[in-house]
Amino acid sequence: MNKRLTCDVVVVGAGTVGAACALYAARAGLDVVIVDRGPVAGGTTGAGEGNLLVSDKEPGPELDLALLSGRLWAQLAEELGEFVEYEAKGGLVVAATPDGLAALERFAEEQRTAGVVAEPVDADTLHDLEPHLAPGLPGGVYYPQDCQVMPALAAAHLVRASGARLLTGRTVTGVLLRADGTVDGVRTDRGDILAPAVVNAAGTWGGELAALAGVTLPVLPRRGFVLVTEPLPRLVRHKVYAADYVADVASDSAALQTSPVVEGTAAGPILIGASRERVGFDRTFSLPVVRALAAGATHLFPFLSDVRAMRSYLGFRPYLPDHLPAIGPDPRVPGLVHACGHEGAGIGLATGTGHLIAQLLDGRAPDLDPAPFRPDRFPEEEGA
Repeated sequence: MNKRLTCDVVVVGAGTVGAACALYAARAGLDVVIVDRGPVAGGTTGAGEGNLLVSDKEPGPELDLALLSGRLWAQLAEELGEFVEYEAKGGLVVAATPDGLAALERFAEEQRTAGVVAEPVDADTLHDLEPHLAPGLPGGVYYPQDCQVMPALAAAHLVRASGARLLTGRTVTGVLLRADGTVDGVRTDRGDILAPAVVNAAGTWGGELAALAGVTLPVLPRRGFVLVTEPLPRLVRHKVYAADYVADVASDSAALQTSPVVEGTAAGPILIGASRERVGFDRTFSLPVVRALAAGATHLFPFLSDVRAMRSYLGFRPYLPDHLPAIGPDPRVPGLVHACGHEGAGIGLATGTGHLIAQLLDGRAPDLDPAPFRPDRFPEEEGA
């Protein structure tokens, strides 16, 4: 059990981001080992909704990564198909007031300049797209590029497609360094894994893994709840959310924020979000949060007031202070490569992240400029 393993790359984290890093690294010809202290998709991935979104991102590096990721997800969907419940169903963002609609349309116009397809929807057309929406809404914007996967299935099938060796139930306790300070692998509670490159895909715990290598990465958890209804016919056709969701995603506030996000699934249940709050790793059930989610959802879709909620679950989004993930080599520890801090967008951004990581590991020119995602961009005191 304590025999040393060797490989080209150790990926720490078996969520969707880690799985995608393993897949693209393996396709670049590298020998990959994935290690996780829990099961596949046991962290943030398993508590996600599987959103692959462009609609909630303003022009800039994250949107560029989302567009790249969307193209890659579509390619993988051709390979993996129904195994990951990929749905190119589109997103509908609705405004509650005329002023809100005007702001939403200005936001959409900016997105169009960056390659997003964003179609204005007037009040009458809203109900053609979503017949069960509440009456009286002034309009919205339709985003056909928004898609969805079933996150735990997606992570599992990406791991399988990678052919990487998967070691679950192993906790990484240290990052091994050579005398010259470069990476030599990881130490786990069940033996060492030797490799010249370690990918930090530990999600919300990415800061802890970075600390094992002696560097600071100020990842913080943002807690979110999801409500799951009983199985229903397809009454919600798209991902539907209120325009204020975009502001909540971009907010720096630690206080509780909720904005209605409602979507159907291939299996029948409707998923209802979204909440955000910074409460550390507190896993306590919060009835006020769940009530707020239910109230917001029934405001958008009144029929939900007669639908049973079967369960709720929570997870922690890995949050970095500037709302961009850390992607790429850490110049402070050669051989340490980060792929974490995606907040609530990790499943959607996983493919692009994995693709870029593989290009950087393989010495190829990356498809996107990695500079905005540099892991050493934060002042040291931010992680204190």
